[in-house]
Amino acid sequence: MRTHSIIIALSLLLSSLLCFGSSKKEYKLTSPNGNIQIMIKKNDDGLWSYSFSSDRKHLLDLSLLGFKNKSGQTLPKKNCVINSAIRKSYSGVWHPVWGKRKNVKDQYNELALQFNKSIKIIFRAYNDGIAYRYVLPDNSNLNCDLKEECSQFNFSGDFSAWYYNFEYHNLGPEKLSETDTIRHPVMTIKADDSHYMAVHEADLEEGEPLILSSKKGKTLFNVVSSPAALKKGSKSAWRVILYGKTPGTLVDSHLIELLNPDPLPGYNFSWVKPSVAVWDWRINGAKWNDFTYTMSYPSWVKMIDFASEQGFKYLVLDANWYGPEFKQSSDPTTGDKAESVKQIIKYGKEKGVGVWLYLNDVGGRKYPIEKTLEQYKDWGAAGVKYGFMRGSQTEKNAWTRKITTLCAKNKLLVDFHDGPVHPYGQMRTWPNAVTREYCEAQLDAHRVFQPKTFVTTVFVNMLAGPIDMDNGMFDLRQGKTTRVDESQPVPSTLVSEAARTLIVFSGVTILPDIPEYYRKYPDLLQFISAQKMPWVESKTLAGEIGEYIVMMRQTDKAYLIGAVTNESKRDLEIPMSFLGKGTYKAKVIEDGADADYLTNRESIKVTEKHLTNKDMVKVSLAAGGGACLIIEKE
Repeated sequence: MRTHSIIIALSLLLSSLLCFGSSKKEYKLTSPNGNIQIMIKKNDDGLWSYSFSSDRKHLLDLSLLGFKNKSGQTLPKKNCVINSAIRKSYSGVWHPVWGKRKNVKDQYNELALQFNKSIKIIFRAYNDGIAYRYVLPDNSNLNCDLKEECSQFNFSGDFSAWYYNFEYHNLGPEKLSETDTIRHPVMTIKADDSHYMAVHEADLEEGEPLILSSKKGKTLFNVVSSPAALKKGSKSAWRVILYGKTPGTLVDSHLIELLNPDPLPGYNFSWVKPSVAVWDWRINGAKWNDFTYTMSYPSWVKMIDFASEQGFKYLVLDANWYGPEFKQSSDPTTGDKAESVKQIIKYGKEKGVGVWLYLNDVGGRKYPIEKTLEQYKDWGAAGVKYGFMRGSQTEKNAWTRKITTLCAKNKLLVDFHDGPVHPYGQMRTWPNAVTREYCEAQLDAHRVFQPKTFVTTVFVNMLAGPIDMDNGMFDLRQGKTTRVDESQPVPSTLVSEAARTLIVFSGVTILPDIPEYYRKYPDLLQFISAQKMPWVESKTLAGEIGEYIVMMRQTDKAYLIGAVTNESKRDLEIPMSFLGKGTYKAKVIEDGADADYLTNRESIKVTEKHLTNKDMVKVSLAAGGGACLIIEKE
C-alpha cells in the first residue's frame, strides 16, 4: 500500500530549457519559500561547482561536483556541454506508517542538469535543506570506471561542528579548521546562533556509506567514501544538507526520509505497529523480594504480563537464547531454549504482546538467512534484533538491505545493533526498519554515558533516523546494581530517564528495567505508558547542542513533553502555544529540590496544573536531570 498521498503537484514541468550545446555557466535554484538558494556554476577551469546560502547568509562557498575515473578524467568532463536544464516543482503530503508526525509536507523545487549523454545531476531545494544526486541515464555513453567522488562541502566560515563517533560520545564541538582526518556523518554544524546545518546522505542503494575528510587549517570537507560502480540507469545516494534557524528544526525534519522512495509495489506495511517494548537483557540478575530475574521463561512471563498491563506491544529476547551467540554450532532455529521461545511467543499472543528474537551475524550467515527468518515468521515472532554484523561498510550496507527486505517479506520488524550502517531514510521505503543502535547506548559495551552525551546525540545521530538508545533505567539506587551484564550505576535521574524515552525518536522504545521498579514510580510509569505511537505531531520546543533539549510529542489523547539537561542544572520556561483552544489539565513531574545525577537520582516532585495555550510552564531540572509533562484536554 502506498503511504504517500499527493495533495497537489505544482507545475511538474515548470520549464524545460532545451539548451542543447548551451554555453550557460550559471544556474540558480531556490526553495519554495524563497529562503534557501543554490547556485550552480562552471568555474574558470571548466569544472562545475555549487554554493549554498539561506536567510541571506552565505554558508557554503563554491564546492566541486562530480567524479574522477581511474584515468584521472573528471565527470562531467571539463567544459562539458549541458544538453538540458529541466525544472520542476512539487508539493504533496507523505503519510508515514509511523514517524515524527502523521502528515509530512513534501515540497521542493528541482533542477536536473544533463551533461551531454554522460551524467545527470539533480538538485533539490526544500524549505529545510538541499540535496543533490548523480544519475546515469539509460542512454549514457559514460565510462563508469570510477575512482573517486569529487563532491565537496566548502564551508564559508570556521564554524563549530559535532560528529557521529560510533558507540562513544560524539566528537566535538570542534572548529572546522581543527579537523585533520576523516569524519563520519551525521555532521552537525553551528554557523551562528540562528544558522544550523547537518551533512548526511539519503537513499544509498549500494556502495560505501558516506565518509568525509578535511585537512587542518581548512574549512573544506571532501567526500572520500568509495563510489559504487555507476551503471546505466543507476543513481548515487543523495548528498544532503539539512538547514534550520535552530538545532531543533534539524531534529524535526523529515528531509532524509522524503528523499527515499515509497514502498515497492505489492508491499503492505499496515502490520507495522510502533510501540514501547520490554527487554530481557538488562533485567538479567535484577532482584525483587525473593525473585531473581533471568533470561528464561519464568522471567519472560512476568515481562509479558507487565507489557500487556501497560499496553506495550513487545518483548525483546536478546542474545544466547539459541546458544552462545558467537559459536558456530549455535543454531538460531533449533538451539538451546528454542522450545521455550516458541512457548513464550504463544503466551505473548494470548496477552497481545509480540516477541522479538535476537540473531547474531554468526548464526545469520552460517545458517540460510531466508530459512531462519521464515522460521521466525512461522513461530509467530514480531521482530528481529540483529547484532554484530561483520564486513566492510559496503558489505554491511548490502547485507542490511537484504535482511530488511527479507524481514518485510516475513512481516518482521528489525533493529540493527552493534555498529550498524547509519540510517539514511529507509523507514519510508521499509517501515519495518523501526530502529538501530546508531549511537552509544546506555550501559552497552560495559560503559555508561554521561548526561552531555544524550543532549549531543539527539542533535547529531538522531538526525539520520530512528535510534535505539536503551534509556529508561529506574533502578538508580546508589552503588552498583545486581545486573549480570553490567552493574555500573547510571549517571542520570529518574525523571531524566523517563523523559529520554520520549525524546529519542524510534519505532520501538526498548525499556531496560524490571516491572517492579517502574511500578514503584506510578507517575513516571504513567508518562511512559502514555507514549502511544504513531505520533500525531512532534516538535522540539527548545534546545542547544550538548546543553539541553525540550521535546513535545502528541498522541491521539495527550500532549507529552520531555526535557533533559546535561551536567548543569537549569530552569526552563516552556511555552504552551502548541495547545489547541480551551483548558487542559497537566501533570508536571520534576526532579526533587535535592536531586542530582550522581548523588541523589531518585528524588521527584509531582504537581498538577490547569493550562491554556497562553501559558508558560516553569520547570527546574537538576544536574543531569529532566522533566516530564502529561497534558490532556479537560
